[in-house]
Amino acid sequence: MKTDFQISMESTKLNIKDIAEKIGINEDNLILYGNYKAKIKIDDLKTNENSNLILVTAVNPTAGGEGKSTVTIGLSDGLNLIGKKSCVALREPSLGPVLGMKGGAAGGGYAQVVPMDEINLHFTGDMHAISTANNTISAVIDNHIFQGNELDIHKVVFNRVLDMNDRALRNVSVSINSANERDDHFDITVASEIMAILCLSENLQDLKEKVSNIIVAYNSKEEPIFVKDLKIEGVLAAILKDAIKPNIVQTLENNPAIIHGGPFANIAHGCNSIIATKTALKYADYVVTEAGFGADLGAEKFFNIKCRKSGLRPKVAVVVATIRALKLHGGISKDELTIENLDALKLGLANLEKHIENISKFNVPAVVALNVFSTDTEKELNVIEEWSSEKNIPYSKTEVFAKGSEGARDLANKVVKLAEENNSEFKFLYSDEQTILEKIETVCKEIYGAVSVDVAPNCIEEINNINKLGFSNLPICMAKTPLSLSDNPELKGRPTNFTVKITDIKLRSGAGFVVVYTNKILTMPGLPKVPNALNIDIDENENIINIF
Repeated sequence: MKTDFQISMESTKLNIKDIAEKIGINEDNLILYGNYKAKIKIDDLKTNENSNLILVTAVNPTAGGEGKSTVTIGLSDGLNLIGKKSCVALREPSLGPVLGMKGGAAGGGYAQVVPMDEINLHFTGDMHAISTANNTISAVIDNHIFQGNELDIHKVVFNRVLDMNDRALRNVSVSINSANERDDHFDITVASEIMAILCLSENLQDLKEKVSNIIVAYNSKEEPIFVKDLKIEGVLAAILKDAIKPNIVQTLENNPAIIHGGPFANIAHGCNSIIATKTALKYADYVVTEAGFGADLGAEKFFNIKCRKSGLRPKVAVVVATIRALKLHGGISKDELTIENLDALKLGLANLEKHIENISKFNVPAVVALNVFSTDTEKELNVIEEWSSEKNIPYSKTEVFAKGSEGARDLANKVVKLAEENNSEFKFLYSDEQTILEKIETVCKEIYGAVSVDVAPNCIEEINNINKLGFSNLPICMAKTPLSLSDNPELKGRPTNFTVKITDIKLRSGAGFVVVYTNKILTMPGLPKVPNALNIDIDENENIINIF
C-alpha cells in the first residue's frame, strides 16, 4: 500500500472556498491562507438545533497503534457518504510529537485531512502565537522585577513554553541580574494555560478576560498576582486575535474539516476548541470530534471540563480499539503482534470493557469501532464479535485506513441509529460543590479503578491555598500516563488493587481548572533516540516528505 504521504500528495484537493460552501460558510466569512486552508471569522455560535455531536475516544494507547484520528476522519466521511451533512473537528498537531516519536497527526491511509504537510508543520501559525503570548507574560514578569518590582513579586509560578520536545529545558536557571537569579521551567506549548484558555474561550473578549485571571506569581504576603496586575491582557489578546479563529481544511474525500487548538490529554484537557466545535455544530448536522489518548484521559476531561464549560452534550461516543492493542493489554510483547493469540486478546478486552463502563457513567451510549489491520485473523475478529454480542455492546468492524468512507459505512449507520434513539440526560461524574480532594478521589476510583489515593503533603497545602483563594468549585484536570488506566505505565489491561500517587497540584485560574499531577508525569517531553525529525525532508519541488 502507498504511504500516507503518497496518498496525501496524489489526492485531488478542491479550493477551500468550495469546501466551506458545502456546509454553508460563504467566502465573506473566510480568511484565506492560500487555496486549501482558511480561518473562519467567528460570530454568533448558536448551534443548529438538529446537530449531533459525536465523540471519538479509545482504549489506552499502545505501541500497536489504535488510529483514533484516522477513525474520526473516516467516520465523518462515512456520515457524508450515507447522506448526512457532517464535519470533522480535530486538534492541531504539536511540533513536539511530529518531530519526535509519533510523527504526523492528520489521520492515515485513505482517511486523512489535507494539506497534510502544512497541517503538521506551522499550519496557520496558531502554535507560534500561543507560544509568543505565553512567553510575553514571562518576559514582562522578569522585566517588572528588574525595573523595581512594584508588585512585590516574590515567587513566580508561571512557566515558559516551547512547541518542541526538549528535555534540557525542563529545569533552567534565569538571571535578571546578579541579585535576581531563580530556577525556572519550560513546558511544551500544548500544556500551557494559554493553550487551554484558547480552547475553552467562546470569543476574543472571553479569552481576554480569562487571560487576565491567570495567576503568575505570589507576593511576600503569599497573595496572588494576576496577569491583570501586570496590565498586559490587552497585548496578549492582540497577539492571539487570529489564533482564536478556527481553521478549515478538507478530508481526502473533499469534506470539511475544522482543526483548532491542541492541548495534550495526559497533561492538559485534550480537546479541540469550544469555538471550533460550536462552529461545526452551527453548520453541520453531525460533528465528529475526538479527545486525546484513552477514554480515561481525553473523554473524561471532554465530559467533565469541556462539556461543563461550554454546555456541549455529545449524543454518542465511539471507542476505537485494535486487536493489536488489545493483545498488548492482554500481556504479549510488541514483537508478537502478528501472531494469533486468542487468550491474550480475551484478557485485553478487559481494558476496552472498562472504558465502555466509564462512558456509561456519563449517560452517553457507546459503540466500539474496531480499526482493522491486515494481520488480524478471522478467529480474532470472531472473538471481538462474540464479546460485543454477549455484552450487548454495539460494534462495527471499521476499515477506513484502506477503504476511506466506504470502510466506515457500517459505523456511520450505527452512530446515526444510536444518536436518533438517545433520550438519556447527560450527567457529570462529580459536582462543582464537591471538594478538590473528593473530585480527585472520584476520578481515580471511578474512572481508573484505584482502591485508594496517596496525596503528598505539598498537594494538601496547595488544596488549602486553592480553597483560601475561592477556587474550590473548579473541575480537575488529571495529568497521568496515557499508557495505563493506572498511574503506572507498566500496568496494562484492567489493573486492580492499585493506589494513585498525587505528586503536585497547580491552580489554573484563567483556564478555570485545577491540574492534578500523578506519579512522575512530565510537562516537557524529550525526543526519542531516533526522532522522526531525522526522516523529514524536502524535495526539489519544495514538497515536505516523510511526515509519517
